[in-house]
Amino acid sequence: MRLFFAVKIPEEVRRSIAAGLAELRRRLPAARWVRPEGLHITLKFLGEQPETLVEPLYREATQALVGVRPVTVALAGGGFFPSPKRPRVAWLGGRADGLEEWAEALERCACRHGVKEEERRWAVHLTLARLERPWPPSQVERFVQTVGEWRLAPFAAREVVLFASQLAPGGARYTPVRRIGVGEQQGEGGGDP
Repeated sequence: MRLFFAVKIPEEVRRSIAAGLAELRRRLPAARWVRPEGLHITLKFLGEQPETLVEPLYREATQALVGVRPVTVALAGGGFFPSPKRPRVAWLGGRADGLEEWAEALERCACRHGVKEEERRWAVHLTLARLERPWPPSQVERFVQTVGEWRLAPFAAREVVLFASQLAPGGARYTPVRRIGVGEQQGEGGGDP
């Protein structure tokens, strides 16, 4: 199973982003744009893992998140990985004080189960598009300016979702496998999808 831990984006915010994505598609060069229903903030990508890892990972992640509190997420601004001069992935950024603590707890948990440690420091971002060919500087600038003008409602992140990802020609499909309410004791997080 291809797995990752993430925070889901509330429907109201997702609708606002979808409207912005429709505008970006019209104004910018070709790219593989994400489907709005799949928008999420990845906390830890686990990659291909055996299905037998789901339950032990869920139990340990639930314990790792005891004591963390809900976090207010304010999405704003955009950028590119690896950089605006070499744009390959266009993203929407933001601020979520405390969410890094969630990501670090899940990173430690995953590493104890043999998942490779991330090389880069975690940062709040939602992937919006994958560029098959780099965009010219003027289009990179247009993306950053347009996304910088978006006004999205802040929201409270109160749960972590363990997703399975199925790659398909029209884009990846994400299925919730387990849910963990933050700050809850093991067994209180509504483990079933």
